[in-house]
Amino acid sequence: MKLSIVIICWNDCKVIEDCLHSIFAETSQLPFEVIVSDNGSTDGSVAMIREKFPSVRIIENGANLGFARGNNAGIAVASGEYTLILNPDTVIRRRALEKLIAYADRHAEAGAFGARVLNPNGSFQNCARPLPSVRGYLIAALYLRWLARLSESLLSDTYVGWDGRTEREIGFQSGCCVMFRKRVLDELRGFDEIFFYHKEEVDLCCRVWKAGLSIRFYPDAEITHLGGQSVRRAPLRFALETYRSRYRYFYKHFGERGVRRIRWVSLLHLGVRWFGYQMRAVVKPRRGLSNRLQRYRVLLAWNWRLDPVKFAKSGEEPHSGFEPLAPPPIASQPATS
Repeated sequence: MKLSIVIICWNDCKVIEDCLHSIFAETSQLPFEVIVSDNGSTDGSVAMIREKFPSVRIIENGANLGFARGNNAGIAVASGEYTLILNPDTVIRRRALEKLIAYADRHAEAGAFGARVLNPNGSFQNCARPLPSVRGYLIAALYLRWLARLSESLLSDTYVGWDGRTEREIGFQSGCCVMFRKRVLDELRGFDEIFFYHKEEVDLCCRVWKAGLSIRFYPDAEITHLGGQSVRRAPLRFALETYRSRYRYFYKHFGERGVRRIRWVSLLHLGVRWFGYQMRAVVKPRRGLSNRLQRYRVLLAWNWRLDPVKFAKSGEEPHSGFEPLAPPPIASQPATS
């Protein structure tokens, strides 16, 4: 088996059918398998897949395990030389997976690979980024991303001026479409399950780099990604989850000093944006601004009261008024790979 495609499904019946159709239509020149790891869907997703795509292997987890645990369930039974982590709201374009496999076979020095991800309107969706750093978050918080034009040492959360039309090494590729060598996944034990939503693929890609392998981006392999299908169901709860994952990531890779620094940068980021939207609401009131301001108020209050080290170690956090998407995971371990 050359390729195993692992897809997480959580009430994604409306989009996963198109995703599966595109896989089978655009991938005929290599042996592959599709594994759907279902996180307790109640919208008929499993029944639809069984009826229309009988060759797809379905793992029924019975509950929403999140991105890391759900994908690990699929990775555990994958038999391909490569494993592709793919979102259900994606569409494979013009033999993209065959092209990505051929490219990977030519680059033995790499442990993971990214495709060019497009929005539904055909524009570039920036899913290939530098690995996170405190300095990078600070540059982004102050709207200074343009500094990267002066020096790559000043990269923030994007490769400024790059439109994804050339191949290159990247820090990480978004989990909507990222491919790993299966032996590398096995050596690194897959995704770290301290992450429920956000930073799972960033952490895994960071560990690929620490293992002495690179991550390469190949622009000729293109997919379309709708994006935001899960987040739209509960935007504030998902926003809080991104901060939880951010602190777990920085504690794991940068220790207590790093996680304390990223908290102050996060507060700066939120404060600058809250102030900007507050001014816009005064000068030119617009529908939707009040909801956005409320979101920033909740995030600011939660981050202000948070002790990031205690949170990373034990899951202890201030009450936000919004239940976490998942119970606290096993405590993070600092600065390990």
